[in-house]
Amino acid sequence: MSAFDPAIFSRNSRFEVDHLSIASISADDLVSEFGTPLFVIDEADFRSRAAHWKSALEEAFGESAGSVYYAAKSFISKEVARWVEQIGIGLDVCTGGELAVAQAIGFPASRVELHGNNKSEDEIRQALSYGVHTVVIDSFFEIERVSRIASELGLIQRVYIRVTPGVEAHTHEFISTAHEDVKFGFSLASGAAWDAISAIRAENSLQLVGLHSHIGSQIFESEGFAAAASKLIGLLARFKDTYGQELPELDLGGGYGIAYLPGEVTLDPSRILSELAEIVKRECAAAQIAVPIISVEPGRAIVGPTTTTLYSVGTTKEVELDGGQSRRYIAVDGGMSENIRPALYGAEYLAILANRLPLGPTCATRLVGKHCETGDIIIRDIELSADIAPGDILAVPATGAYGYSMASNYNHLPRPAVVAVIDGKSRLIVRRERIEDLLALEI
Repeated sequence: MSAFDPAIFSRNSRFEVDHLSIASISADDLVSEFGTPLFVIDEADFRSRAAHWKSALEEAFGESAGSVYYAAKSFISKEVARWVEQIGIGLDVCTGGELAVAQAIGFPASRVELHGNNKSEDEIRQALSYGVHTVVIDSFFEIERVSRIASELGLIQRVYIRVTPGVEAHTHEFISTAHEDVKFGFSLASGAAWDAISAIRAENSLQLVGLHSHIGSQIFESEGFAAAASKLIGLLARFKDTYGQELPELDLGGGYGIAYLPGEVTLDPSRILSELAEIVKRECAAAQIAVPIISVEPGRAIVGPTTTTLYSVGTTKEVELDGGQSRRYIAVDGGMSENIRPALYGAEYLAILANRLPLGPTCATRLVGKHCETGDIIIRDIELSADIAPGDILAVPATGAYGYSMASNYNHLPRPAVVAVIDGKSRLIVRRERIEDLLALEI
């Protein structure tokens, strides 16, 4: 379907008589000023979603509420980092580059968590020198590296270990991260997680304060989180039985799903965190341990629904199919370079005509990009108006997570601009790349 659906677009998006507006600015005006492709982020929506996750965590867990860490990998810029800082939540980074964005705006190191399965020594040193609050240890090599660098800097570094609890999340294989056969963390079933605990406790420059788990992405039900929490609490209980003390913290990661298509519903923070609180409290009572400080890492669930990508139509063509049927191809001025998700793991999106009302009937359509790849498909099958023509504007909602952050310069296409809109005003927060930027690294 090609109709405007408020459940998928950002909260301040409307279809005003004959055009899409975002925060009271028409798609036409945004395109006229900033060009296409264009990421348009609804700032008020971002702020309200982030604040909701913070309040929902505090309401669900009370004194045991830890931090909401915004996952920078979903999308980060200096302006977004400022919003995160102002809202009062933390920032989860997994590379030196993501950390550099936080450093550039003076984001409080006490609210930064460092992730990643292959942190370089330079990245570890950068993080520890900045004073990041917690490092999530992902391998035995990292135990030695973080310990040595902390010792060199005269620090005792707080760390979690990332545990793979053997939970199969109901999601795509590429974004399911807590079953055994993945690159992340220490296996619980094999005993590697317990060995990591022992190894960290032997290091004088490391302080093990908790466990971490992330079971995958785009998950809509609590069962997977419940299963993971149960196994992690079992490990916390074993720690208490062995060492006579309790690990005080538990990070349950992210992966909370959002709506991309009609009929889908973005997870409500209050509901999912209330369910998790019930599970955690019940399991802790059964294990006779205190409820640990609970943190979560929503990235997609905060930024994903807030952003719409605007494209200009370049060409259309009719393709004859077997059986006398046909399909209309609509090519826009972007594609897999700013939205790799459909090609990477079959992600599905909606598109609507944004600059005018459609006229006449719809037809079977495939929305494609301009890259020299057969697989450069944004939407494989959709019904769009048969009168869409070059120069029209199409809007694809829910592109805030893993759009710009996974963007590339394939075919030497400059990456799009990112514009923040609020209360009828727009401002550029990431400028469009230029050809000069693409050539700047050439020797």
